[in-house]
Amino acid sequence: MKDEVVLCVLAGFLVDLALGDPRWLPHPVRVIGKAAAILERVLVAILGRNRFSGTMFTLLIVGGSGAAVFGLERLADRYDHRLSLAVSIVFIYTAFAARDLDVESGRVYKDLRRGDLPAARKSLGMIVGRDTDTLDEREISRGAVESVAESTVDGVIAPLLFAILGGAPAAIAYKAASTLDSMVGHRTERYLYFGWASARLDDVLNYLPARLARLFFPVASALCGFSPARCWSIAWRDGGKSPSPNAGIPEAAMAGALGVRLGGVNFYDGRPEERPGIGDPTRPLEARDIRRAVGLMYATSVVMLVCFLAVRVVLVETHPWTR
Repeated sequence: MKDEVVLCVLAGFLVDLALGDPRWLPHPVRVIGKAAAILERVLVAILGRNRFSGTMFTLLIVGGSGAAVFGLERLADRYDHRLSLAVSIVFIYTAFAARDLDVESGRVYKDLRRGDLPAARKSLGMIVGRDTDTLDEREISRGAVESVAESTVDGVIAPLLFAILGGAPAAIAYKAASTLDSMVGHRTERYLYFGWASARLDDVLNYLPARLARLFFPVASALCGFSPARCWSIAWRDGGKSPSPNAGIPEAAMAGALGVRLGGVNFYDGRPEERPGIGDPTRPLEARDIRRAVGLMYATSVVMLVCFLAVRVVLVETHPWTR
């Protein structure tokens, strides 16, 4: 195969499907998180909590993560090119989260099937930021479905796109940006200014992947036996309703495919936040929609993988400078 990026991306995707994210396995995100925590303390002590220090923080962590992976690839290549390929595959694999998303949302579904609401609330709390202590079965199901929908973009589609464009360094740089957004990209007094650059960078990096979801979710819906027409129309009609510039699009596409309504009131630290309704309630939301959402996530991921790899192969074959 002339284009080794295609080989590495395909292998990394398959490894993720097989292994997921075992907690005993060292993960780059954990290393990035620890480095970010240390750097935050250093920069705040020197520069204070402001947009400039936050921008420096973001550039150093995201750029440093990509550069570190690039350096490891080059170092491995000095010893054996096959070792360099293995390093690339491992890092690309860790950028994907499809299997882990399946496992985590699957715990919520299994708890609901057993009728164990306290356990389901706890399991949901592991994958969402909202309060879960008082949620009923419908609201637990809504939280899990919304999480699967949004994470289809930042856990699969976006890493896949950046891996195709720039290999393992680009995929890990994206993962670093996503990690920083979850750590400091909050509108709290502590991070309103310091986390501004991390939040904006995450929005920019997810802008195209989220809009690609509008195209590929309907295709995957047809493969899963859902309504591609409804998925398409709801994605365009309701995709812009969310406060997030990107999260509403996959949520709307998911709601349209499943024929349910998402959105509503979420509580964060006891404070209610009203989210607009997304989708049409053609039927009540139920626990099984969590598994339907996961199936659609997998189908969308495979469709995009095939399309992205095909485009990459064509470009490399016709334009050698793209290698």
